[in-house]
Amino acid sequence: MPSLKDLKIRINTVKSTQKITSAMKMVASAKLKRAQEKAESGRPYATKMSSIVSTLASKVNSESGPKLLFGNKENNRVLLVAISADRGLCGGFNNNISKEIRKRVNDLEKDNKEVKLILVGRKVGTVLKREMGDRIIGSFTGIQGDNLSFSKISPITLQIISLFEDDKIDCVEMYYNRFRSVISQVVTKKQLIPADVNTETPDNDEESTYEYEPEEEMILDHLLPRNLSTQIYSALLDSSAGELAARMTAMDNATRNAGELIDRLTLEYNRTRQAFITKELIEIISGAEAV
Repeated sequence: MPSLKDLKIRINTVKSTQKITSAMKMVASAKLKRAQEKAESGRPYATKMSSIVSTLASKVNSESGPKLLFGNKENNRVLLVAISADRGLCGGFNNNISKEIRKRVNDLEKDNKEVKLILVGRKVGTVLKREMGDRIIGSFTGIQGDNLSFSKISPITLQIISLFEDDKIDCVEMYYNRFRSVISQVVTKKQLIPADVNTETPDNDEESTYEYEPEEEMILDHLLPRNLSTQIYSALLDSSAGELAARMTAMDNATRNAGELIDRLTLEYNRTRQAFITKELIEIISGAEAV
């Protein structure tokens, strides 16, 4: 049976932890609304950018069009871009990305494809470096959260384009947590190269009647790198909002669990204290009767 002192120390320790988790929940909650608004406002821009690229792509020959649009004919060298958080304490948010990347790498290598990784976020790097360090060719940290801006996406985009133009990769896939709601973040795959577009000319679409100057190929040469940055930026906005939502939920659960543990420890403390008092009373009564 633990002593009263030990139980008191445990209760105070859990109470301190509860205060920390409660504070972290409030901080995440305060930041979540702004991050959610950014994520939701960024999606229409990324969607419209893809729509414009799709419209232009429907007018371009796949043989003469930009390679960023159609990719290489052989897809034997695949680059996976994995986006996680820089910090932990957000439930399964980071682990879900790591699991998806492991599964995808295994599937690709079973098909005899060469896999390379670019990791965005400290947590996914911490997990995957131990087992896939030889496949990692790029790592970016400290660009998410309050520090996130469109200009900080440039190094990621430039590295991807450089690898593709140097004929070191054939296609690029991006994995991130898409923010769906406060309690739901879904691991999502997005094709970056070749661009995820509909190359069929849409029916009754006003954009399909536009005439472009200069030619579509030249416009796409300038637009595709921008589209690549836009899709990555939109994914990072989603991931940042999802991280805060996951952390708020995780800290709320931790706070409630701490409260339940405090109640159990307090009950055990009272029972132990009552047992000590009863024992002392019995000893006093027994001593008095002996006299």
